[in-house]
Amino acid sequence: MQATSTLDQAEAPPAVKSRSFKRAFADVREAWDHRELWGHLGWQDIKQRYRRSVIGPLWITISMATTALALGLLYSTLLDTPINTFLPYVTVGFIIWNFILGCVTEGTDVFIANEGLIKHLPAPITIHVMRMVWRQVLFLMHNLVVYVIVLAIFFGALDEPYKMTPTGPTNPGLSWEIVLAVPGLVLLAVNAVWVALLFGVISTRFRDIPPVVNSFINLVFFMTPIVWDASILTRVTGGGDVGWRVLVAELNPVYHFVEIVRAPLLGHTVDWHHWVVVGGFTVLGWFAALVILRNYRARVSYWV
Repeated sequence: MQATSTLDQAEAPPAVKSRSFKRAFADVREAWDHRELWGHLGWQDIKQRYRRSVIGPLWITISMATTALALGLLYSTLLDTPINTFLPYVTVGFIIWNFILGCVTEGTDVFIANEGLIKHLPAPITIHVMRMVWRQVLFLMHNLVVYVIVLAIFFGALDEPYKMTPTGPTNPGLSWEIVLAVPGLVLLAVNAVWVALLFGVISTRFRDIPPVVNSFINLVFFMTPIVWDASILTRVTGGGDVGWRVLVAELNPVYHFVEIVRAPLLGHTVDWHHWVVVGGFTVLGWFAALVILRNYRARVSYWV
């Protein structure tokens, strides 16, 4: 009897620790190796959404152009700013915000929406996140067409030094620094993956998180300099101190993510501290996402 027990123990497979950073990194790496799969699925999502439409995905561009034009005209009047510099500012800001908004709101629901695939397709859960982020990148590429059109119309106003507001700083105008928008966009996409992983796993376990995020994100929009210029916060009225008002923008991480892309595209000077803040959030965010992935990736299929 003792010999049989010893033989069974010898033939038993070794215990596998599912909670390890090695498994978490493997999940992300395998998802990247399957980029043809989530790339195809993300493109099919857009085609399916605009199926039987006459102009198809061009509705994305038209919707963005309409919203940017309406907000630009409205807030340029309310804030008494020149439309030829303020409309490009609002357009680029809203394009970037739309990408961030889509990644956050759809990220909280990414695993819940893919319940069928998670239960029947043996694949890394990060695949569903990358599929969602790729879909948002495609939306962003469609919306950048609006930026090109606005840039062509107002190029004369942006090609030389200009001020957004009478009391604001002088911006140098468009230059070769426009290429800095490329690493900014890459950082946006990289951060979108960890945001969706982190909120996606938590929201799968606690279903109250998505409506809370959807409600809070509206407040973030109005607190972020998108339809208003951050230099407004530095205006001094009645001899008051403006130090605390600057913190409204500086303590908002979304502002820094928007600025590293918007500033180069509009000929603004990108302050180095924006890159530092974004880099810090990238490192800390990915660490938190990997911890969540390490501890709970195996439970997602049960929670959905």
